[in-house]
Parts: sequence; structure tokens; C-alpha cells
Amino acid sequence: MEYETIQIIQAYAYWFISLLLVVLLYAYIYHLYKSQRQGKIDYEKYARLALDDGLDDRLIEKRNGQDKKEGEVNGMV
Repeated sequence: MEYETIQIIQAYAYWFISLLLVVLLYAYIYHLYKSQRQGKIDYEKYARLALDDGLDDRLIEKRNGQDKKEGEVNGMV
């Protein structure tokens, strides 16, 4: 292959990958918006997660009593 052909292939691949990433980003943003609008997940609760990360801060979500450690499920504890 000639050098010019390789450059053309690289240019088309760059634009294709860029377009693909933009489409995936917008699809993910739409998914987040749709999930919050339907009430499945409230992402506003997680907005202060980086600020309220101390051991004595209140929990974002209470843990379910059915959640067990991996060892307890396998009978190892």
C-alpha cells in the first residue's frame, strides 16, 4: 500500500470512530435521562457522593438485609 492510501484509511477510521463515540455518548446520556424520568434510579442522590464520603455520613441507600458477604453465601464463614 502506498503512504497516501494509508493516510486516507486513517482519516476515515478517525472520523468513523469519533462518530461512533459521539453516538454512544448521546445514547448513554439518553439512557440516564430516561431512567431518572421513569423513577428507576434517582441520580440526584449520588451528586454529593464525593463530598459525603466519611464513615459517619448518612448512607445514600440503605442496604438490603438479604445482602450477604460472598463467604457467607458459600458457607465458608
